[in-house]
Amino acid sequence: MGIKKFIAAVMESLGLDEFENTGKKKSVKRLLEKLRARKTILDTTPKKKLDKKEKKELKEELAIITLQIKKGEKILNALNNTEDPKIEKNKKEK
Repeated sequence: MGIKKFIAAVMESLGLDEFENTGKKKSVKRLLEKLRARKTILDTTPKKKLDKKEKKELKEELAIITLQIKKGEKILNALNNTEDPKIEKNKKEK
């Protein structure tokens, strides 16, 4: 999953209409923060009051969010490991 697809999928799942794209790293970091916040909300919801259908939906949403968090962390690590080509070019010249 590419970075743009990941951002679009998370924005859609969280219902974010206005989200500024100020850079790939910042965007992914912000989305991960929102995903983690949503995950903690889902973890703390009382499960005893829910019926089977609602519990199943809650588990599915939690699984989707967990998967998106993993993908986002993978993308963020990839972005952190790649260096800016301009910086790399200047290193070669010296």
